[in-house]
Amino acid sequence: MATRITTVAFQGIEAVPVDVQVQVSPGLPRFNIVGLPDKAVGESRERVRAALIASGLALPVKHITINLAPADLPKEGSHYDLPIALGLMAAMGAIPGDMLERFMVLGELALDGRVSAVTGVLPAAIAANARGLGIICPASCGSEAAWAGEGIDIIAVDSLFALVNHLSGRQIAARPVPARALSNETGPDLSDLRGQSVARRALEVAAAGGHNLLLVGPPGAGKSMLAQRLPSILPPLEPRELLDVSMIASIAGELKGGLLSDRRPFRAPHHSASMAALVGGGLRVRPGEVSLAHNGVLFLDELPEFQPQALDSLRQPLESGETMIARANARVTYPARFQLVAAMNPCKCGLAGTPGHTCRRGDKCAADYQGRVSGPFLDRIDIRIDVPAVSAADMIGSAPGEASRVVAERVARARNAQRARYAALDLPDIYTNAAAPPNLIDQIVAPDAESQDLLLKAAEAFRLSARAYHRVLKVARTLADLAGADAVSRPHIAEALSYRINMEHA
Repeated sequence: MATRITTVAFQGIEAVPVDVQVQVSPGLPRFNIVGLPDKAVGESRERVRAALIASGLALPVKHITINLAPADLPKEGSHYDLPIALGLMAAMGAIPGDMLERFMVLGELALDGRVSAVTGVLPAAIAANARGLGIICPASCGSEAAWAGEGIDIIAVDSLFALVNHLSGRQIAARPVPARALSNETGPDLSDLRGQSVARRALEVAAAGGHNLLLVGPPGAGKSMLAQRLPSILPPLEPRELLDVSMIASIAGELKGGLLSDRRPFRAPHHSASMAALVGGGLRVRPGEVSLAHNGVLFLDELPEFQPQALDSLRQPLESGETMIARANARVTYPARFQLVAAMNPCKCGLAGTPGHTCRRGDKCAADYQGRVSGPFLDRIDIRIDVPAVSAADMIGSAPGEASRVVAERVARARNAQRARYAALDLPDIYTNAAAPPNLIDQIVAPDAESQDLLLKAAEAFRLSARAYHRVLKVARTLADLAGADAVSRPHIAEALSYRINMEHA
């Protein structure tokens, strides 16, 4: 008779139940693991054997078969160690097997019997709670599992010996409590910037509506400083957003100490990043930077220096809000609704358009450099702003600008108005104007005759695509929200068009 333990396999952020079946039968001494295990799962034989010996148990001299069902689902990772060990202990009579039927089990075993941290505990705990099961996990991941709900039964232990003591009632492990990371209140602040009033305005508009933003200017103008201060004016994550972000971080192994934070992610990969690093992939189909930036900001500095193929791979997630990674043996979808902020120099030498500077290659220098970024990619950016060099007078004589706290209050009011608008339309999953579908934004903006005339003339003069037209409407709606206006008027359309026309004539 086989002993059964429930664990999980991960497909994206979805935790798929896996039945660990353990059979100890007479025959030649062997220890086999079947059911499409990867290298890490296959090596669990030695970790389990050593951990049981360290805990005072020895494997029987019999034929041991571990089947991971369903057999056609690939099994990856080291979290199968603990369920395999518990299945063996139950089959040997060391622990009562019926006590384990109501738990989902994850954990990696060290050779001395300690239970080490694993990735994916949060989505596994949520899946266990949905199935009416408790969860057994490493002690270092207990606070992460506690976010799955107050009613879930959690056993978080640091060793096999401690788990046996808990199951036997000799020493009960305390139930972990959810823990939250403290917000960093000493991060970069907008008051550090001098001058750049136009760029600051564009940054505020982008933050209020979740719009993609491109900053173009010479070296040292403050493009990276502006982008790095965007998180300081963004509102905290909504509860649903927090859960989605934390599940992705848990799968990627970036949820340190099981601490959840309501600060929006800010990812800034180097321009040498590959396509797989950006959108996800690899042997185990891990989430990429676009998914790790879900509900937050993806900052691409030195935009033309990225591989053109890598940049174009972002076009689909920018539109759909998710990234689908297809392999011969796997098809995985990760959420990827992020706000793109990019920065670049106007040309290779960096000084095109700067007063008093003449490039030896002429206009070809800027054309070749900006041509490294494709038109379809740029079409998905809502706002482009030129960031001129900061003068000495701006650095020395100007007073500090508004602090992030002041700007964040305006951004929060605009976002609250957007959330209330979409909730009233029975669309509670849409929080920003940037995420609204085109047909909905037409209905929400409903430009008057004067605004329609301006839009028509601009669309004909600058050959705006259908996507560009709707993105202009989205930015105009955000400008009206920042101004506290119920209706979008001609000045809002005009300002939104100025951001778009700036891009069309780059």
